[in-house]
Amino acid sequence: MRERGVKRIGSDALCHAPPMTLDLGCGQNKRPGAIGVDHNRDTAADVISNIDRGSLPFRDNSFDKVWVVHVIEHVENVVSTIEELHRLTRAGGVIVIETPHYTDFSSFCDPTHRWHLNTFSFRYFTADDAGYGYYTQCRLRQKRLQVKLLRLWKLLGFELAVNHSFAFRKFWEHYLCYVIRGKAMVFEFEVVKQAG
Repeated sequence: MRERGVKRIGSDALCHAPPMTLDLGCGQNKRPGAIGVDHNRDTAADVISNIDRGSLPFRDNSFDKVWVVHVIEHVENVVSTIEELHRLTRAGGVIVIETPHYTDFSSFCDPTHRWHLNTFSFRYFTADDAGYGYYTQCRLRQKRLQVKLLRLWKLLGFELAVNHSFAFRKFWEHYLCYVIRGKAMVFEFEVVKQAG
C-alpha cells in the first residue's frame, strides 16, 4: 500500500494553488473548502500522505490555515510534526491544534495515542520556551487557548476561570487537574518566520 499520493486532485495543481486551508488527519469529516490529508485511503482525504513518513507533498508557505484536530496525540514526533506544519504555513498564518487534555479518559483509552498533553505542552515553540527553545528553531505565537472541562466543572464555573486567568490555569494544572479533570484543549498559533 502506498504511503503517499494524491487521491482526488492533482498534486501539481496543489503545489501551484494560492494559499488555502489544510485539514491534516481529516478522516471522514474534512472541513469544507480545505484540502484534506490523511494516511488512510478510506477517508474524505484529497491527498493520501503520512506525516510520520516525512514531508507532506506541498511547497513551503502553501497554507493560510492548518487544522490539526485530534491528530497530534497520534504522531511519532511532536516536534517534527510542528516543524512540518510551520514549513507549510505562511508567516502570519494560523495553526489550530485540538487534542485531549492528559487527565481526560479519552487520552488514555485510545491505544493509538502516543502523547498525553497539557496546556503547556507547546511552550517550547513560543517566546515562553522555559529556556528550552534550542529544541527547535520553529517559532509560534499563541493567539488563543481554550480549555474544555468535563460538564460538571463547566457548569460550576471552573472552565471559565481556567480560560480567563493564566494564574488560575497554572494552579489548576499543578494542583487541581486530577480532581477537576480536563476534557480537551484548542490551541491557536500564529506562525512566526524570519524575514529573508
